[in-house]
Amino acid sequence: MAEEGENNLRRPEVIVFGPPSVFKIHSHEFSAKFQLLKPWESPLPLPQYLAEHAQNTPAALCSGICQLPAAVISQLPSLKLVVTTSAGINNIDLIECRRRGIAIANGPSIFSTDVADLAVGLLIDVSRKISSGNRYVRNGLWPEQGSYPLGFKLGGKKVGIVGLGSIGLEIAKRLEAFGCSLAYHSRNKNLSVSYMFHPNILELAAESDVLVICCPLTEQTHHMINRDVLLTLGKEGLIINIARGSVIDEKELVRCLQQREIAGAGLDVFENEPRVPTELLELDNVVLSPHFAVFTESSFRDSYELSSGNLEAFFANKPLLSPVTF
Repeated sequence: MAEEGENNLRRPEVIVFGPPSVFKIHSHEFSAKFQLLKPWESPLPLPQYLAEHAQNTPAALCSGICQLPAAVISQLPSLKLVVTTSAGINNIDLIECRRRGIAIANGPSIFSTDVADLAVGLLIDVSRKISSGNRYVRNGLWPEQGSYPLGFKLGGKKVGIVGLGSIGLEIAKRLEAFGCSLAYHSRNKNLSVSYMFHPNILELAAESDVLVICCPLTEQTHHMINRDVLLTLGKEGLIINIARGSVIDEKELVRCLQQREIAGAGLDVFENEPRVPTELLELDNVVLSPHFAVFTESSFRDSYELSSGNLEAFFANKPLLSPVTF
């Protein structure tokens, strides 16, 4: 017991919120390097736990969907760093962090290739009706009802990418191989690519057969994909979302899908996760996945190494490996 206490004193203290899936898988490796505070294991309410155990804690590790509001940050008077395992930082109160001078480090491009793979997989699934066809066969309907309804050809489709960051570029690279025509909407024009840039999201929707959503969730992008955008995309339009659920107005999306005002959707993210609208569960023109675009062994290993590397750099007074400018 004395040796364990000495080891705890030598290891820098980190409070974990969420906890991130990466932490769950690599918890032993994190524990070997840091003295970890785990509020979810305590019977105490979070404010009481923080007051009794985390007043001197300088660093926090959190997932991309765990909310870290000002009310929680204010109860951590010694906090100087937040490390998030995701690229997105919309779950962290940036105003409070800026006011307090708290640094943030994220995982900016570790998951890009895996997320791009799933985005294209969802698009193929929706357009070729793979999941619904699978259910058709498994339910014994093929012998009774014959051939399944036709799908959509992916090659030659006009695909609009919303957010041409590292994930958007990886998606574009993959869809080029299918012979798709690519355009994009983003905050700024990317001068390094030849894809058509549309500064207006409605213009992009009007010129696209498919919209792939991979932009950050911000005040500006919240419900950016609204009813007008969906109707502009049209009755044969498909939408894929691997960004954040709230980029799309989910109620309007459900309505448009039910009324066949768009042809289908592939969704890895939802507005109120893990709750998914029951209406979506009943639709055969929708493919759903449980926000697991980043869930591969290799990406989790890379995420662990970057997250622990950021924490180690912080405690060694070295530059962070992936600091966020905000």
